[in-house]
Amino acid sequence: MEILEYEFIRNALWAAVLVSLACGVMGTYIVIKRIVFISGGISHAAFGGIGIGYFMGINPIVAAVPFSIFSAMCMGLITKKVRVSEDTAIGILWTFGMALGIIFINLSPGYAPDLFSYLFGNILTVSTTDLTIILVLDLIILVTAAVFYREFLAISFDEEYSTAIGIPTTALYYTMLALVALSVVVLIKIVGIILLLALLTIPAAICKQFTFDLKRLMLLSTLTSMGATVIGLWISFELDLASGATIVLVLGAGFLVTSAFRNYFLRPSP
Repeated sequence: MEILEYEFIRNALWAAVLVSLACGVMGTYIVIKRIVFISGGISHAAFGGIGIGYFMGINPIVAAVPFSIFSAMCMGLITKKVRVSEDTAIGILWTFGMALGIIFINLSPGYAPDLFSYLFGNILTVSTTDLTIILVLDLIILVTAAVFYREFLAISFDEEYSTAIGIPTTALYYTMLALVALSVVVLIKIVGIILLLALLTIPAAICKQFTFDLKRLMLLSTLTSMGATVIGLWISFELDLASGATIVLVLGAGFLVTSAFRNYFLRPSP
């Protein structure tokens, strides 16, 4: 308990709680609607916003917000309208965003001291300002997801039927992608751009093995994300390991254990 005397540990624990809210809600939609690859594209394209932030001399996380949303809209538009396969379009935007970020960082004066943490994450470096930004983004995500809960539920399971009964599926799809983009920004300082897709998808993938109720799945995913993040934080602190990678390894181990448990102990008898 003595480690709680350090402010950076307290900030890290608050960050673990806040990011888990976004992961639990949006991760559930990502897994159910099967837009994991699009989410990965948004996360890597967000690096362009980080580079713009460095170049303009503003907080890279703040700069990543509009750029990530713009990237999400572009991916949604291309996958819906352009006659190119979805994975090809996402791959193009994925690499374009990363390249743009590298160029802007290269053009920025001086040295980018926190660049490694944006790529691979470091929950121990989360500041009070970062917590404030994460809290505001969390509120936007949770309020929007609550307002459009029924509509998101409908388009996640059957988009064609939702269109037939008059639900504006295209607008809702773009709204969902925008929320995914905000979730990406929330996670950047925690596990980094390279690893954040794991925190967005693995908790929901673990819990989806045991329930199909959407609200219960969101709650369990949030708790799973919270537990894995805190455990990974503790292990990384005790063993002096990279925090983002340790959190992802904890999640991966959790998925393997729960999958084995479900297959061997909850499998129906022949």
